[in-house]
Amino acid sequence: MRVLITGITGFVGGHLTERLAAEGGHSIAGLSRTAVWPADLGHLTDQAELYAADLHNEVRLGEVLAEVRPEWVFHLAGYAKTGQSYLEPDECWKANLDGTRSLYHAIARSGLQPRILFASTGLVYGDPDAGRTDIDESAALKPASPYAASKAAADLLSYQATRTPGLDIVRIRLFNQIGPRQSADYAIANFARQIAAIEAGHQPPILETGDLSAFRDLTDVRDMTSAIRAVIEFGATADVFNAGRGEVWRIDDVLTRLVKLARVKLEVRAKTEPGRAAETAISRANPAKLRATTGWFPQLPLDETLAAILDHWRHQTGIRT
Repeated sequence: MRVLITGITGFVGGHLTERLAAEGGHSIAGLSRTAVWPADLGHLTDQAELYAADLHNEVRLGEVLAEVRPEWVFHLAGYAKTGQSYLEPDECWKANLDGTRSLYHAIARSGLQPRILFASTGLVYGDPDAGRTDIDESAALKPASPYAASKAAADLLSYQATRTPGLDIVRIRLFNQIGPRQSADYAIANFARQIAAIEAGHQPPILETGDLSAFRDLTDVRDMTSAIRAVIEFGATADVFNAGRGEVWRIDDVLTRLVKLARVKLEVRAKTEPGRAAETAISRANPAKLRATTGWFPQLPLDETLAAILDHWRHQTGIRT
């Protein structure tokens, strides 16, 4: 397949590129603002061609589409910082909704008919309704942050675009994905970064955290790319699928597992961030529809993922693993 990935240099985009390259038989291209691979993804230089493009520039998007002529488009680009979105909601909405709308306009005008996957988020649901222990695709959308609201709007836009102008779009709502190369802006990556820094002597033996009371459905990003790959092939136009393990862990329990992997003794100091009190406390996917449609099931256990994340940050700090 001729493949185009928006957000190819991001966390999920890099792992998806690795997966598609390992399959073979694909011609892979990607969009980024600078067309320069970050250091962590330098090994992909020969696996995919980068194009510099801003999603808000429909003329440039049209040029790339005409050259690549993609049969599959994975739309992964966007603003992804939940906490920061409270501070810069305009930037968040522009990236997630306006950027998606611009991409769809460019594809519609190109005359091409690619299959498009829109990567949404499980956070569009907010907290489950009373009496429900998990969330399936029929649940109401009750986003609790500017990030989640902007993704919900782009999710609904993606459905609408299958009606007019009639694009071939399938949606996947990704619950929390974690893994090596994730930014330290995210809690578990941040914990691992601090542990590696403490082991290297770059930080006192005190690990500082935010609120640890939330429950999250955690899936290795490498399993998530398998779900994304399956949905673009087997999902029906306009349909939507939840992707997650279907099991939740309390964040302080995840931190305890990470601390057990540390090579030094350390103290954990937690503090609550009042500005983030409105965030979804419990988020558990019901992935039955995805499994029934594609046969997908996560393969990597949590402890293996945590070890890989910690080893990544040890490598970043120069510690041999």
